[in-house]
Amino acid sequence: MLSSMPTSIAPTTVPLPSREHLEALVADILTEARAQGATAAEAAVSFGSALSVTVRLGEVETLEHHRQRGLAVTVYFGQSRGSASTGDWRPDAIGETVRSACAIARYTAADPYAGLADPDRLAREIPDLDLYHPWALTAEDAIEQAHECEAAALALDPRIRNSEGGSVATHTGLSLYGNSHGFCDGYPTTRHSLSCSVIAQDDSGMQRNHWYSGARDRVDLETPLAVGQKAAQRALRRLGSRRLATRQVPVLFAPELARGLIGHFIAAIRGGALYRKASFLLDRLGTAVFPEFVNIDERPHLLKALSSAPFDGEGVATADRAVVSGGVLQGYVLDSYSARRLGMQTTGNAGGTHNLIVEAGPLGHEELIRQLDRGLWVTELLGHGVNPVTGDYSRGASGFWVEHGQIQYPVHEITIAGNLADMFQGIVAVGNDVDARGGIRCGSLLLERMTVAGE
Repeated sequence: MLSSMPTSIAPTTVPLPSREHLEALVADILTEARAQGATAAEAAVSFGSALSVTVRLGEVETLEHHRQRGLAVTVYFGQSRGSASTGDWRPDAIGETVRSACAIARYTAADPYAGLADPDRLAREIPDLDLYHPWALTAEDAIEQAHECEAAALALDPRIRNSEGGSVATHTGLSLYGNSHGFCDGYPTTRHSLSCSVIAQDDSGMQRNHWYSGARDRVDLETPLAVGQKAAQRALRRLGSRRLATRQVPVLFAPELARGLIGHFIAAIRGGALYRKASFLLDRLGTAVFPEFVNIDERPHLLKALSSAPFDGEGVATADRAVVSGGVLQGYVLDSYSARRLGMQTTGNAGGTHNLIVEAGPLGHEELIRQLDRGLWVTELLGHGVNPVTGDYSRGASGFWVEHGQIQYPVHEITIAGNLADMFQGIVAVGNDVDARGGIRCGSLLLERMTVAGE
């Protein structure tokens, strides 16, 4: 932690190693695995560099420069599997890591579903998805932008009394994956962000809120002024917050929270949850899990998008697909192992999904508030009260009470509860106010009814 720093200190992100260097490391790992008797192997090598700064009340609170490198290897002796990893790239460390993986595999029971991805599913053409936009950001420049962001929030209104800081971060990375089927490829990526968190105060008490912007390319970030002012505005509108009596009412989830609901849906259709029978959506393929107007697509090749990828963590080619069409579940989220357990084919989702797009409806935010009429607009959630097996959902929340299609006052210290299966079926509108800052792009979601527990 630094309260001040000399202007001569200007750390920047470290240049990436060459792609050829990482390819040679992967080749060395696979060669060593074969030499130690493995019948198949896969390896991933990664390098990352990052700079982050936080300014609080005009002073530098943190300035951090990170450099990370690692390698991981998985070996197969028939269908017995062993894995090991290290951050050391020296030849003797690589040999020791592979030996450790082989030792584990030799003492591991055979798993009939274990193994590399099928060769015919591996990516052969790697599209350029425009994911690499390095930012030559010095520490001084980062401090200046973080200061500008926080200052914009503090200057907006005298009721902004305190700050948790304005922050700037940039990350650059390069990763390669290879396996003994002959696949070896990778690509560089960048990710940049601006954020601010402040506290508003008046006679009613204190309220905190924040805002952030994230992108692959710094030119796509919101300005420090805009981020700071939005953080302040969001904190100010929370002043005078009240509690509610327990009731059942319609609930409108803000876009940044709506994507969390979709995230719970994706977790329920992941292969691991399904073959363990730990999902409330077991055996629902081909059935309606949402209303007919809900469509969810996976779009892994969107240019510059934060979750784009030409192949998954096993080298399997990614492709556009419909996950939900007309409300009906069209496919699960599977890697090779879970697909084999279920008697299916991988969907190219080893490591996660890639840009889920919930088709936007015709209504904007103000129109959704009017359609809500009398109910709760949720803007913040607390806790993790979700049961993935039963779908039971109960979380702390805050937001705004709406009457006659007009926002009346902020509310806090409430709990919203329901069952995810019913909540998904009870969606009555999807907004066009899409939040594109993450791997799930979704507008506001208006649900027909939930239990709101308060006083």
